[in-house]
Amino acid sequence: MNFADQDPALRPLLDRVLSPQDRTRVEPLLTELGALAAGEIDRQAAVADAHPPRLRSYAPDGERVDEIEYHPAHDRLAALAYEHFGLAAMSHRPGVHGWPTRTPHTVKYALSYLYVQSEFGMACPLSMTDSAARVLRLFDPERYAAEIAALASTDPRTRATGAMFMTERQGGTDVGLTATVATDHGTHWTLSGRKWFASNPGADVILTLARVPGQGEGTRGLGMFLVPRLRPDGSRNAIRVDRLKDKLGSRSIPSGEVTLDEAYATPVGELTRGFRQMAEMLNVSRLSNAMRATALMRRAVREAVAHTRQRHVFGKPLFEQPLMRATLLPLVLDAEAALGLVLEAAALLDAADAADAADAGDTAAGDLVRVLTPLAKHTLCKRARSVTGETMEIRGGNGYIEDWVDPRLLRDAHLGSIWEGSSNVIALDVLRCLRRGGAHHTLADTYGSGSYDGQDDSRLSRRWADLRARGDRLLELDEDAQQMRIGRYADDLTRAVMASLFLRQAAFEADRTGNGRTLLAAHTYRLLLDEPDAVPRIALDHLAELAEGGTVPMSVAKEAADV
Repeated sequence: MNFADQDPALRPLLDRVLSPQDRTRVEPLLTELGALAAGEIDRQAAVADAHPPRLRSYAPDGERVDEIEYHPAHDRLAALAYEHFGLAAMSHRPGVHGWPTRTPHTVKYALSYLYVQSEFGMACPLSMTDSAARVLRLFDPERYAAEIAALASTDPRTRATGAMFMTERQGGTDVGLTATVATDHGTHWTLSGRKWFASNPGADVILTLARVPGQGEGTRGLGMFLVPRLRPDGSRNAIRVDRLKDKLGSRSIPSGEVTLDEAYATPVGELTRGFRQMAEMLNVSRLSNAMRATALMRRAVREAVAHTRQRHVFGKPLFEQPLMRATLLPLVLDAEAALGLVLEAAALLDAADAADAADAGDTAAGDLVRVLTPLAKHTLCKRARSVTGETMEIRGGNGYIEDWVDPRLLRDAHLGSIWEGSSNVIALDVLRCLRRGGAHHTLADTYGSGSYDGQDDSRLSRRWADLRARGDRLLELDEDAQQMRIGRYADDLTRAVMASLFLRQAAFEADRTGNGRTLLAAHTYRLLLDEPDAVPRIALDHLAELAEGGTVPMSVAKEAADV
């Protein structure tokens, strides 16, 4: 079994978004990681989930050590992710898997998507390590060259992991309530305070926010600091892990409550820009959350299709039962649409980084990824919760039993809507994008034509025109009314983007291969957006091709467009 081979959308999407050279380089990695995700990674993930990390606060002689003990299954999963595949390293230096430059974000997210289908938890420290290296490269590369090299290492002897400590007991969403205090000692600073939800608390490189005396109130008064696990003299830093959280999901990796007791720290970048610098780390982590939600949906759908193929009910496979086909179809379409959105955002992040590096002053890609990131996190993480619940039900009683993967998928899916900002927080971020840059117009200008390379959909064009007008009307309302409406509007924007990307991908595949499979999927996805109660008989008759891959005649796909 190979998760890459069983995914009808992944390789065709990469054919479109990657250069021919990058597409060639990534192919053997897809094959290798797809097989491991369906085999060893899946087995090790089940063991690691059943044996979560444990905190050892004291050594036998009574010395405080705050060590976190991991099961060997965790260590094997970490070795595959950090060392063998370099998932945290590849965006920060050339040479990983032979890339002559830094590996594109699209490649990183495509590979991570395969990995997360079996092991969700490890993606948290992977993402924070990746994001910490990015923040240090952007804002203080010379001071932290050694830390960046360690975070981007694939060598087990030298590699480091990263973490982000933000949440405090009195202030999670409202970061301006951060109470941790920074004290300047000339050569370094010390931090004192308590962090309430700190994932990967044993990280080597921790980025956090602390209040700088005299700098102001709220987020203006916060500076960003790097807190190393070890002081420069090699002694253990004053980071006390008070306890580990007993979490619903993501149980293979630790999250804890941490006290900084005059912990050694050094500033990152400009202290007056601490919160803005942390926002960069948050945004990349949010896109990672959307990728993880997409991976969970894909795994859940694959499990449901496999189950219904072999389960016979009333004399024929469950997959052939009309009501089950109608149940599976929207799950299949949502998982594929989600992957298209994640890879689009990743490609735009590549383009934005390239524009910044060239100092070209072109902000188009950056403006798009700025709004697509919260849209993806808001909608895809919510949808993953319902998709994993539905597929659990499809498996029946076995789906509720921990012997099967469904309970773990469901537990993990709920985390995406919480970490790096709950859904309401993310929706308000979308609202900021509308207010500050007219992001709804940017999206409509980019995705709203309804026509891609001859594939026309006038109803999609009308949907975008309506969304443009709705956004304008929303911004004319008072503050409270805007907030009350932004959640639903954000979801509608996300689904319109996914519908447009579906059509763009369909045009690419139709021109390249003559296969109408993705065009059928695109038209069916749009139909169900317009008419949720519709019965798309053509798509239901070709559910096998949509769910598992295969050829659909263009004539059939175009017939669906007229429904």
